Amino acid sequence: MLINPNTSAETTAMMTAIARRALGAPGARAGARTVRGVTVSRGPGMLTDPAALRAAAPEVLAAGLRAAAEGDCAALLVGAFGDPGLDALRAATGLPVAGLGEAALLEAASDGAPFGIATTTPLLADSIAERVAALGLADRYTGLRLTAGTPERLSADPALLLDRLERAVRACAQRDGARAVVIGGGPLGEAAEELRARCAIPVVAPIPAACRALARLLTA
Repeated sequence: MLINPNTSAETTAMMTAIARRALGAPGARAGARTVRGVTVSRGPGMLTDPAALRAAAPEVLAAGLRAAAEGDCAALLVGAFGDPGLDALRAATGLPVAGLGEAALLEAASDGAPFGIATTTPLLADSIAERVAALGLADRYTGLRLTAGTPERLSADPALLLDRLERAVRACAQRDGARAVVIGGGPLGEAAEELRARCAIPVVAPIPAACRALARLLTA
């Protein structure tokens, strides 16, 4: 089950479709190919600041506990880059759990190369840096590049969002020396998929990264 920590059903549908494609790819565990998306019942429409992340965490936990109680859920995916409720879900459910931020960051740093992050949420810059450090990746982190424009404006204009994110990705590589760039946001999932084809530098799309992490957990 993919849990969307914001209240946008449209975003849930988009992220679930990406997860289904990722887990249905050749070599994916057959039993992991069915993905259900669930939208939290209350909270922010977008997670753009630390207060929104904190507010989302108990809603994510409640959704995960309901899924675990139903008895037909093999794994949980937290569909936000800030991973709200991730640790609580692991402790409370006993199921394999992956978060977009953790999975994407660990994948980007897996070969020891420097990596950067491109995203749209300036108010989460400190939270992102803290997450990088908590995962033990600070020595490989080249920094954060932010798009121009508010997250709300960019989310309403996919073409503009893609252009601004591509500029941020290129800045990570050309100005900061990153050799891989993580796209920092679940709602940026479609843009991340397009940027993988448009950019010469490896781009880590967070939803497929989390799906690969879950597939490894399920196989283990």
